[in-house]
Amino acid sequence: MAEIFPVSDEMQKNANINKADYEDLYEKSIKHPEEFWRRQAKRIDWVSFPKKIKDTRFKKDEYVIKWYEDGILNASYNCIDRHLPERANQTAFIFEPDDPKSESKHITYGELKDEVCRLANALKKQGVKKGDCVTIYMPMIPEAAYAMLACARIGAIHSVVFGGFSPNALKDRIVDCESKFVITADEGRRGGKTVPLKANVDKAVDGLDIVQKVIVFKNTGGDVEWHDGRDISWGETVLLQSNECKPEPMSAEDPLFILYTSGSTGKPKGILHTTGGYMVYASLTHELSFDYKDGEVYWCTADVGWITGHSYIVYGPLANAATSLIFEGVPSYPDYGRFWEITEKHQVNIFYTAPTAIRALLKEGDDYVTKHDRSSLRILGTVGEPINHEAWLWYYNVVGEKRCPIVDTWWQTETGGHMITPLPGVTDLKPGSAAMPFLGIKVEIVDHEGNVLEGECEGNLCIAYSWPGQMRSIYGDHDRYLETYFSQFDGKYFTGDGAKRDKDGYIWITGRVDDVINVSGHRFGTAEIETSINEHDAVAESAVVGYPHDIKGQGIYAYIIAKEGKVIDDVIKKEIVQFVRSDIGPIATIDIIQAASGLPKTRSGKIMRRILRKIAADDVDNLGDTSTLAEPAVVDELIANHKKITGDK
Repeated sequence: MAEIFPVSDEMQKNANINKADYEDLYEKSIKHPEEFWRRQAKRIDWVSFPKKIKDTRFKKDEYVIKWYEDGILNASYNCIDRHLPERANQTAFIFEPDDPKSESKHITYGELKDEVCRLANALKKQGVKKGDCVTIYMPMIPEAAYAMLACARIGAIHSVVFGGFSPNALKDRIVDCESKFVITADEGRRGGKTVPLKANVDKAVDGLDIVQKVIVFKNTGGDVEWHDGRDISWGETVLLQSNECKPEPMSAEDPLFILYTSGSTGKPKGILHTTGGYMVYASLTHELSFDYKDGEVYWCTADVGWITGHSYIVYGPLANAATSLIFEGVPSYPDYGRFWEITEKHQVNIFYTAPTAIRALLKEGDDYVTKHDRSSLRILGTVGEPINHEAWLWYYNVVGEKRCPIVDTWWQTETGGHMITPLPGVTDLKPGSAAMPFLGIKVEIVDHEGNVLEGECEGNLCIAYSWPGQMRSIYGDHDRYLETYFSQFDGKYFTGDGAKRDKDGYIWITGRVDDVINVSGHRFGTAEIETSINEHDAVAESAVVGYPHDIKGQGIYAYIIAKEGKVIDDVIKKEIVQFVRSDIGPIATIDIIQAASGLPKTRSGKIMRRILRKIAADDVDNLGDTSTLAEPAVVDELIANHKKITGDK
């Protein structure tokens, strides 16, 4: 039976909602969704409040998703202007630069309004109109958020491309959304190094007639090439504009942004989110998932190049008049105590990061954590993948000092916000479990024929009903959207993930369905095997995939990273194999273990398992899209070591 950490009496007493509230609200949200979501719409301001709350159908021949379709609003106004009468001098963003010796900044809501309006006016002056797509390729600095909000203010659609992407990846995204305008900086800073953003943009747009203007922010002052007539200086143009710009009235179903996410095959998918439903959902999930209270300092460590940064650095927190921290750097620079140094410095109350970061910090020991005061922390969160048991306990016991609930959130770029998550003050915690559906989310676990499974079960994770934050399409390819998310199980949104539900109703994410390994007719979620491997005291992190096996159909192939000072030698490999056999059963015997120094991950910390599957299957000529990788060199090393283990075939 999974270990349970009950909600404390103090947390339940002071939470925004308690257990009884949740059960009542959840029942109403499922049985009377129109009434529930009409009430939630009032949490933001509308030019014209919607009369049509929902029009949603998940049917192959009748597919419709519309929320608040006759409502009129502006996302930028909801993040800034409506707070100004009472909060003009309140901090909207705290900016913590990469170099801890550099001065941090506090940007008030009043200053945020001025910055956003000036940039919005500059965009209009350069010819940006409502409905145009603007590509944003920026470092993690406040100006990245200004750019997003300026686009939203004038009705332009922003497409944020992570600043670590290659010129080719950037070019593909510019071309796909037909972006005429790019906003970038001379360089970015990360871990004491500079990133050549403007140089990458130059390479990406070389020969692209579609790109008319590139607005360049002077961040480091590094030398860059300049193209007269195309390149526009932020300092010489934006700062000269008026700090007043009237927000453009937008239909709730007007696009707000496109965000690209990689698929197993084909080009990256341009996930399209609209304005009204997304804003309502981002605001609601931010408040309840993190039990956010007025005046708290909230820090999500993600990059705005990912959906986590969109929903939980910018739109959700600002809609709730929060103080949101933007961090330019990495958790390991200048040392592994950087997160906790910043927490102490800015008295952070709510901290939200990826399990990958937690495991990396755990590997370095407790001293980097305990030397910093973390008494301000009240809520801890995780995002991006299931968190293994050891990392959860370390996060809870060491970082949170056994007093901060861990909000282990499951959601996707496609969902716009949290879908399954514990709620502080509501949910007793089980390490590694995403726990319960969020309000309005009807989770169903189905078998391969689409039959809904009840009670304790394991299968494919689907969502039965629409929710306001749901994506509306894949930009320029609606057929691909329907095929990807709605063709497998009629009347349901298929997440692509597998899940288990335990006897208490808790949901456990078992990994992507295409990550499920079928060994001699027995199905194993990769997360299940990895959790077992990670319990070995020599293991820092692991990733498991299936590979073709002549006898079993699929064998189990494990990539394993050692803890500092440990080596994954033959003795340790045998121990790990026996450990997993004992923990799960002989059928889960690992066939091949490959020691690794790193894994192919996106900068949000997500392991790209399809690359690991290709390597394990000796199919390295068909790796697919690798543009989202944080460290591409890891792949070459993994391929070389794989050949040493299996022989060069």
